[in-house]
Amino acid sequence: MSRSARLLQLLDTLRRARQPQTGPELAQALGVSLRTLYRDIATLRTQGADILGDPGIGFEMRPGFLLPPLMFNADELEALLLGARWASLQADPQLAQAATAAMDRIRSALPLELRIAVDTSGLLVPNMQNDPPPEPWQAALRRAIRAEHKVVLHYRDQHGVPSQRRIWPFAMAYFERSRVVSAWCELRQAFRHFRADRVDALEDLGERYPQRRQALIQRWLDETGYTLD
Repeated sequence: MSRSARLLQLLDTLRRARQPQTGPELAQALGVSLRTLYRDIATLRTQGADILGDPGIGFEMRPGFLLPPLMFNADELEALLLGARWASLQADPQLAQAATAAMDRIRSALPLELRIAVDTSGLLVPNMQNDPPPEPWQAALRRAIRAEHKVVLHYRDQHGVPSQRRIWPFAMAYFERSRVVSAWCELRQAFRHFRADRVDALEDLGERYPQRRQALIQRWLDETGYTLD
């Protein structure tokens, strides 16, 4: 195992641990000597990892610490790159710009070898000319979902009949050639899925819906049998 891979594994082990890990426990898990383990911990600390503890007491990662981008391995970077390239083509302009900016920020912190790997990656997302353009209200919907706000959809059914739906949106699903808004519908008093291409307009009411989004999603999963894995 290369040293960079070993450092990444050490970070991941500390991040997943539910209680402080002793030096011997970590050394055994990584298959290294105690001396090597302590040297690796010192290296990670100099790179910004907030590792708490000392020999004889145990080590743990401060909750909320994010792994520095340079600690991503090649497969993880390619996964991020593929997702960012897809979002830059399929999402609304604001989210597309955020995807590009995020990859630029990660790239700027990478060592030269990994930066070259990102720049020369063969993982591509084609820009299909017949793909439906992102709906102009997507950014407003994403903000409403984050804020747990009720919205009004100006919607047309499969026969073109218009209606206004007051909903509690909690998700938007991106399919290959379509998008679907998942929400609790006040009119139907049930979970409903609205095709994005049938939404003429969307209005954020600025009013929080009475349940937390996490609870809504769990109810929806229980009722539909869907999984988020």
